[in-house]
Amino acid sequence: MLIALFAILLAGAVSAQDVYVGMYILNLGKFDVATGSFTADFYLSMKCPDECASTNFANFEFMNGRAASTDKIIDTPNEKFYRIQANLNSPVDLKRFPFDTQQMQIIIEDKENPIDKIKYVPMKTDTGIDKSIAFTGWDINGWKASMNEHEYPVYDEVYSQYIFSVDISRIRINAFIKTFLPVIFIVLIVLFTFLMDPDKIVNRITLLSSSFIAVVMFHVSISNQIPPVGYLTFADKFMVLTYFVLLVSFVINVILLELLERKKLELLEKVHRATEYSMFVLVPLLYVNLFAVLM
Repeated sequence: MLIALFAILLAGAVSAQDVYVGMYILNLGKFDVATGSFTADFYLSMKCPDECASTNFANFEFMNGRAASTDKIIDTPNEKFYRIQANLNSPVDLKRFPFDTQQMQIIIEDKENPIDKIKYVPMKTDTGIDKSIAFTGWDINGWKASMNEHEYPVYDEVYSQYIFSVDISRIRINAFIKTFLPVIFIVLIVLFTFLMDPDKIVNRITLLSSSFIAVVMFHVSISNQIPPVGYLTFADKFMVLTYFVLLVSFVINVILLELLERKKLELLEKVHRATEYSMFVLVPLLYVNLFAVLM
């Protein structure tokens, strides 16, 4: 009786099997911002520090995608080594678009054994990214490997997950030139109209109207680069500020036109002088404040 009780206690005291996991990325496919999908080609190493309690310690699956091909290179009782090509996806955060940063994640989890039987341990020695990887349009800022506990409340079980994350960010100079530089030139053209004499007010309003249409069309083209989201991106906030600047400019010009038609030339000249150069100071300050606060 005592022996049986001791055996039960001993069985309950057995700790989870530590499985050391390493991942070496050979290639990364195009990251689709619309869906967060990408492809990955990598080596996956799984080892037991001592003798594995189970020969089925490498019965894993991908939690954020599926393997397109799996080639087993090493298959011993204590070590499994694979070459895998997988189609995966990760959450996308576009709040700072076009200066956004994203995480490309590869998440694996055991199919059958909860964390009290198998626990993944990141292995730094067999983990990394190949230096030859060229990821068009993005900068690779680094990587990290971690273990996460994935709880299933419905089944009252917790599983160990191995997560390999690659941090990427858009190339800022390209993002600035393609997204903001055209709008900045349009705003500069609008600002230079304030140097025109008040008797050219009709020409100023015509130029302002054309600029407003150009900005709206450019905003539409920017929005088409990303999927619909339930929040304003940095590019959207930049464009909202641009609309505000154009609206204020339009109101000032309408006021000047009204004063000109009413022959209030003295007041017209005062308003013109007050806005002629001050707009060159106030408008850039607004944009600098936007970048300082939101970047």
